[in-house]
Amino acid sequence: MDITSAIELNISAALAEDIGTGDLTAQLIPVNQTAKAKVISRDQAILCGKAWFEGCFKRLDPNIFIRWRVEEGDRVSPSQTVCEISGSARVMLTAERPALNFLQTLSGTATLTRSYVEAIKGTSASIMDTRKTLPGLRIAQKYAVKIGGGENQRVGLYDGILIKENHIAAAGGITAVLNEARKFTAPNISLQIEVENMDQLAEAIQAEAKLILLDNFSLAKMREAVEFTKKRAVLEASGGITLDNVRLVAETGVDRISIGSLTKDVKAMDLSMRFE
Repeated sequence: MDITSAIELNISAALAEDIGTGDLTAQLIPVNQTAKAKVISRDQAILCGKAWFEGCFKRLDPNIFIRWRVEEGDRVSPSQTVCEISGSARVMLTAERPALNFLQTLSGTATLTRSYVEAIKGTSASIMDTRKTLPGLRIAQKYAVKIGGGENQRVGLYDGILIKENHIAAAGGITAVLNEARKFTAPNISLQIEVENMDQLAEAIQAEAKLILLDNFSLAKMREAVEFTKKRAVLEASGGITLDNVRLVAETGVDRISIGSLTKDVKAMDLSMRFE
């Protein structure tokens, strides 16, 4: 699914969830009443999700006017005006919560990602996301990871292969499962295998794996794995990685670091819409 289709689906679901058969409270406002409002940041954050935010208003009334004071990916500060909105008061009040929910959540993902990216600045490693996303918001959150400076893994089970311990056990071992995977894997499909120790890494290298996930390796074992691999495969570290240790992980020489908390443990940006 492309990003435009994902945005439209997300907006449809969010508005249907919130409005249902109609906004009862908005009926208190005269139909022709117009208003102006500002969206104000209460946090320091990386702004993300403008298209989702705008779409919630425009879906209800294409004539709503939104003037942005910051761009996608900009850092915003507490008390800073993010945008100004004018148009139908009813529409503004009806769209407010779904629109802010998107902007807050995606900004939270982008902000956390930027923190990890900045923590490893100067190393050769990349920060990667995972499939540990909020249901229904996978493409949106992966977009937010990119805005935060991170990189995307496969979107789902259909566009990449990650062979984990249960796949290995069921298929009869690392060599056997890699040989089986190569029978049907197209050149544009990523093929990655997870290893849990140096013996498994050695077998994966022997079987010519080109993308290997080091699952819960210690820092010492990561350094050993990097030295042993000698660039014959791309190494990705995963498991137990936090802002406190991510730079130490990057300095082992691994190529990629995948972090589920980027999209799983989201602290939404605090935003407020105020009528003038």
